[in-house]
Amino acid sequence: MARPSSAVPRRPIVDEVEAAVAELHLAEQAVELDRSPRFPREEFRALGERHMLALRTPVALGGRGLPLLDAAVGLHAVAYRSGTTFAKLSLQPEFCQLLAEFGSAEQRERSFRPLTEGRRLVGNHITEPSAGSDAAALSATARAEGDGFVLDGTKSEAAFAADADEAIVYAKTDGPQVSAFLVPQDLDGIERSVAPPDLGERWMRRGTVRYTSVHLPASARLGPEGGAFEALKGELTRERLLLAAIYLGVGRASFEETVDHVGEREAFGRPLSAQQSVSFPLADDWARLDSTWLYVERGLARLEVGEDVAAEAALAKNMAVEVALRAIDHAIQFHGGRGYSGGLPHERRFRDVRSGAIAHGPSEVLSRVAAAHLWPRSAAGKRS
Repeated sequence: MARPSSAVPRRPIVDEVEAAVAELHLAEQAVELDRSPRFPREEFRALGERHMLALRTPVALGGRGLPLLDAAVGLHAVAYRSGTTFAKLSLQPEFCQLLAEFGSAEQRERSFRPLTEGRRLVGNHITEPSAGSDAAALSATARAEGDGFVLDGTKSEAAFAADADEAIVYAKTDGPQVSAFLVPQDLDGIERSVAPPDLGERWMRRGTVRYTSVHLPASARLGPEGGAFEALKGELTRERLLLAAIYLGVGRASFEETVDHVGEREAFGRPLSAQQSVSFPLADDWARLDSTWLYVERGLARLEVGEDVAAEAALAKNMAVEVALRAIDHAIQFHGGRGYSGGLPHERRFRDVRSGAIAHGPSEVLSRVAAAHLWPRSAAGKRS
């Protein structure tokens, strides 16, 4: 049976991705990580050795230096073949661009380059129990003391809470101003715990990290004092577009598998594909997956030439999550009882993609970001 055509271009990186997924058994490993959550250090190292981490990051910083579109196509292919797990792992250096852009030469060599090589895991600690997505409500502080800082506060919902070697920690340094710090996770005064298993993406082992009178040198600060969130804006725009590519890859996998299934399965004397209640929603999914990819691709092209696409990136991520969840939900429905079971990958894909409406900017906040570009005066210029 012929597969539906896809708007996603086939770049050379796709062949490399498919070979790595097969050689490292990433699809099978993703299933095991869902059942027995752990951080996949062996696979992380193997992806680093194959230069499959930091696809977009410049070569000088340890990355592949691919154009944004090629990086997005590569991440889409990883997600299509194995789910979100290793696609997001490949994207981890993108979540640490503050370190790449503002870290000292010594920090880049000690921490960022090993991250791109899969030898060192750097996490991000922003969210707090009472702050959520409201950066202004952060309560963690880093007060100046001597020639350094003393860090206090609690970070919640932190990915790799017990597994990260270092973390980029956001804390107030002067009144409402927020700064970022690179913090080794083995320092005195740091207490780490893993929360109960999540709905999906369990391999991240999210949890709580408490900082109590943690002494940091002045060199631990990344970027200008009080400038953390301003510096983060460019990173957020890139990562939201690349995350959209990942979610679309997962949605595409379930969609194509369901197209094959309904073309072969018979009910009431004819193929399911002859039932309009089945075929019409899948035709809509085809259009939505492709049109959302084209929207993402346009955003990537504009970002590549330096345009401000913060609003479009926010919308792209929202659209990709919604479209992927819709396609996966149809896969569950049209595979019947088996679709609802753990015997097929659709329920796991749904659980994994569902986090996309919360992490890296919840849908409500991203709609606010987009609306701020339509009515900038009423938004008072506040964008995330």
